Amino acid sequence: MINKFVASVAEALADTRDGSTVMIGGFGTAGIPDELIDGLLAQGARDLTLVNNNAGNMEAGLAALLKAGRVRKVVCSFPRQADSYVFDNLYRTGQVELELVPQGNLAERIRAAGAGIGGFFTPTAYGTDLAKKPDGTLKETREIDGRMYVYETPIHADLALIRAERGDRWGNLVYRKAARNFGPVMATAARKTVATVYEQVPLGGLDPETIITPGIFVQAIVQIPRVATTAGGSKS
Repeated sequence: MINKFVASVAEALADTRDGSTVMIGGFGTAGIPDELIDGLLAQGARDLTLVNNNAGNMEAGLAALLKAGRVRKVVCSFPRQADSYVFDNLYRTGQVELELVPQGNLAERIRAAGAGIGGFFTPTAYGTDLAKKPDGTLKETREIDGRMYVYETPIHADLALIRAERGDRWGNLVYRKAARNFGPVMATAARKTVATVYEQVPLGGLDPETIITPGIFVQAIVQIPRVATTAGGSKS
């Protein structure tokens, strides 16, 4: 019987290896798989490459991984925010690498990996420093219909950590509103996807028309409690 629910975050992440590329869902604070990030911190894998929308906030979540010295490189669109001081300090002192990717390119590079596409041409970043490879050499360019385009490569991952709203034991997932963001494309681009859900539903309990991530892309699910918040935003 297929049952992708596991008893704990620790069990779901136990086989994560040093040097892994890890995609982590979330946009701002929406859809961040906090429990899985904490679990990765506890698991102990090092020399990680993180692929995310940003580079962490304050000293929790991604920032905690960075502060603990677990991260070698960050691939993201928004590395600098008012409270991203952990990443900022590490980057300025040469302790972590950065690959800055425009957000549309980031989403499409992840999608390309999941779709089995070898790469794509985009006008975004042509003529800027972002049209260079991490080693400083120029990416391939091509003129198409009178406009210049830059060749971008897919981003593959060893592990994707995502948050969904509900799931069944086959791994089918649905999301809640903005929490959907990068989760669906990241699930397709990783060798292993681990998801958290608030609600486990029986097979047939999800309307097939609402399933965003089919179970074929998910290897493990952990059910987590829903934490209530007060009107002021604090947890209760």
